[in-house]
Amino acid sequence: MNQNHQTQTNQGLTAKHVCKAFGKVKALDDVTLDVKPGEFFTLLGPSGCGKTTLLRIIAGLELADAGQILTGGKDITGLPAIKRPVNTVFQSYALFPHLTIYENVAFGLRSRKFPEAEIKKRVDRRIEMLDLQEMADRHPHQLSGGQKQRVALARALVNEPDVLLLDEPMSALDARLRAQVQEDLRRLQRKLGRTFILVTHDQAEALVCSDRLAVMRSGRVIQIGTPEQVYDNPRDSFVAKFLGAANLIPSKRVPGGVETELGFLALDKEPPWEKGTVAIRPEWIRIGDEKPERNGIRARVSEIVYRGTNFDLWLEPGHLRVRTSSYKRVEAGREVWLELAPHELVILEDDHV
Repeated sequence: MNQNHQTQTNQGLTAKHVCKAFGKVKALDDVTLDVKPGEFFTLLGPSGCGKTTLLRIIAGLELADAGQILTGGKDITGLPAIKRPVNTVFQSYALFPHLTIYENVAFGLRSRKFPEAEIKKRVDRRIEMLDLQEMADRHPHQLSGGQKQRVALARALVNEPDVLLLDEPMSALDARLRAQVQEDLRRLQRKLGRTFILVTHDQAEALVCSDRLAVMRSGRVIQIGTPEQVYDNPRDSFVAKFLGAANLIPSKRVPGGVETELGFLALDKEPPWEKGTVAIRPEWIRIGDEKPERNGIRARVSEIVYRGTNFDLWLEPGHLRVRTSSYKRVEAGREVWLELAPHELVILEDDHV
């Protein structure tokens, strides 16, 4: 798709102060976010955090108690689902079993009374784009999970929505196929240049697919940023643990750093709290036989897990987790030196003890 066409058709999306309750349970609590035009944006969080409720409100399948949804600056809060410039790919794919793949993709256009020539043009284009030509005459029960997902994508895209909503579309796939489909979905989004909003609880999926992501918990957005920003600088202990593995170290502020059960750790900047938590990713801890100049910890290996491309080691004191590919033969019980470099330690600013 050329750049001019992307600019004309693509829109971003804004949610402003969206609230939703089911009885006494707050599913969404004053959620505000901006999704940029042409962005692959992910709503990431555990079950029950409100991400699917927010997606359904954007789609018009659920009514918000308060707040606004806008696309391209236009308020669509009061529009019914069928009139919104969005389409949804559901977790179950929701394909019609009695229709062929071609007819499934064409269904939305037929129900909206498009001319047959326009239907054929649009359907053929999407079927070719998603490499479905050889199975256009088949029925859904004859397809694999990955093929069904491509049909669901073709059916959603044939309507040329400003925003495509994806409700955990890869959750039913096995691990190998899921990894492939994640990459395919990212390439498709870049090719189309359209706005995609993905809902998932899968951290790896969010990291692979997203331009930016929003981590949600208990109906609130906790942190928004690029995958690198959120992974490297988690706001609090929940984000640090949910998006990858993290060592959380209870700390007390002292001049030049913090005092911990591991001993004194120097920091590059002063924490805003008296007592709180610092974090470090397992792969950021260096392991060796010689004492480091700063933040060296003498530790004993208590457990080793081989993961193919690396080892995960657990060490005492502190039950620290270290991820490394360089130590090929580390034995449980061995003592080593760890380096927790000051620039690798993340101060969790809102995590007060």
